[in-house]
Amino acid sequence: MATNRDVNESTPLLDSDSVNRPSPPSVFQGRRLACAAILLAESLERIAFYGITSNLVLFLNSSPFYWEGTQASQAPLMFMGITYLISPFGGWLADAYLGKFWTIASSLILYLIGMLFFPFISNEDSRIRLCGEEMAFPVQPAECLNTNSTPPSNVTCPIRTPYCGPVVYSGLFLIALGVGTVKSNITPFGADQVKDRGPEATRRFFNWFYWCINLGAILSLGGVAYIQQNLSFELGYIIPTVCLGVSFLVFLLGRTVFITKPADGSAFTDMFKILGFACCSQKPKEPNLLRNKPTLLDSAKVTYGGKFPEEKVEELKALVKVLPVFLALIPYWTVYFQMQTTYVLQSLHLKIPNTASNSTADFHQMTFQFPAAWLTMFDAVLILMLIPLKDKVVDPILKRRGLLPSSLKRIAVGMFFVMWSAVAAGILETKRLEIIKSNGTIDQVLGNVIYYAADLPIWWQVPQYVLIGISEIFASIAGLEFAYSAAPKSMQSAIMGLFFFFSGIGSFVGLGLLALVSIKEIGWMSSHKDFGNINDCSLHYYFFLLAGIQGVTLLVFLIVSVKYDKQRGRAGSQRQRHTSS
Repeated sequence: MATNRDVNESTPLLDSDSVNRPSPPSVFQGRRLACAAILLAESLERIAFYGITSNLVLFLNSSPFYWEGTQASQAPLMFMGITYLISPFGGWLADAYLGKFWTIASSLILYLIGMLFFPFISNEDSRIRLCGEEMAFPVQPAECLNTNSTPPSNVTCPIRTPYCGPVVYSGLFLIALGVGTVKSNITPFGADQVKDRGPEATRRFFNWFYWCINLGAILSLGGVAYIQQNLSFELGYIIPTVCLGVSFLVFLLGRTVFITKPADGSAFTDMFKILGFACCSQKPKEPNLLRNKPTLLDSAKVTYGGKFPEEKVEELKALVKVLPVFLALIPYWTVYFQMQTTYVLQSLHLKIPNTASNSTADFHQMTFQFPAAWLTMFDAVLILMLIPLKDKVVDPILKRRGLLPSSLKRIAVGMFFVMWSAVAAGILETKRLEIIKSNGTIDQVLGNVIYYAADLPIWWQVPQYVLIGISEIFASIAGLEFAYSAAPKSMQSAIMGLFFFFSGIGSFVGLGLLALVSIKEIGWMSSHKDFGNINDCSLHYYFFLLAGIQGVTLLVFLIVSVKYDKQRGRAGSQRQRHTSS
């Protein structure tokens, strides 16, 4: 396959004779080492990421922090929101100044500094030096402890300020800056390694890239989450910090085999200049009568009296056409991020196998305790099993028969499954509250804290995690593929950054909704009886609200996606006619 490389593009020597070589039997031949280095670095980085997020609710909800359930759930939502919102900045930094390789490398350093906060916060001596002594709980008026009625308007229920909050959020903010910048660049950087091998190579790379993400998730959830819950949060945070350090070294050493390009200008810079000119500059009074009436963006073209090349404006128009798809994905991400927040909070109040109880006299007895975060592995294991099946068996069969669905159709299927995940969570929460009302609670110790749980096995959460896993295979992978393939060459980092940016908006929508339903007038998530308890809350209403929002969005998305596919088909046929003529 003939390729046209950029003048400044750096290519490893092992691929220098590819011009004289016959067509390779594998799309990855000559690029396996570069792809392997990126996939290994990403797997190790995901171990670090899930080492922070998987048990963050339990960490903040337990001794010595005792954050309220709502506060503990909002922290990871805010963290993930910042992580994704910062992605476009990471894409701009790579394109305008540093290039993808050095942007990723410098971001991993920032990421590592943030990770170092958590072993220190977990150690008692260093935590006291950083945060001061643990604060006492505020005395609650009797009206605040009455679960059968809301407190009178003249009674204030004091809320304990989150202990160590500034330090925790500082660490999370640094990690979020690093993760967001890495996230927006490592995906297109990996795809750059096989971009000249055609769309089939890109599609397969994204499949295996996502497979490695979930491999890292399983290793982190399987080992690190267990250590954090049952042994020590300090050790449980040291391990992912070390993994991130190794990921940084692997990525640096891979530079000798990577295809790299220097920064050649940011699409975001051009985009804002074109938008500014189109919106604010004075348009010519007499447009050329031989041309169609210009759109708002067309007025920025040189041919319409503007000052920007036609190619740049057309690239921006292509990006604008993609934005409705990203907007429609916001509710998907809102539900998706519940997996590491409210789903975890729900699991802490279900019966977890082999947990200690108040009837056990010796709290120091070593017994196996099923980590609540392990349920997230059902999502990750499902992806690990189904992606190779999809890549090697299902997709080739569908492709041979001309039935391979477009990325937008796969996103719609993913939305359908994530909606039913929220419905399943709502049904389970309804049943959990019914059991508590009729049979009372059982006491179980997690992280040295007693949780008042329903006598209902945690395994009933499996369906909602499985449904999210299925939705990821369709929506999330297809979303990455769509973002990369729909982007003009010069805007791939920008459009990938925007894809993650809208994911972050989804996280903040979940954060905002959680805060909204916690206000006294609504009261779905307002309980001060104890600081981790959700037994006096109405979490099921929150889940059903999310499912309803996703259902309405799915209907809108189907209309948008059909329209987009038609426009893309017409554009493709027009290009074919131009090339044939």
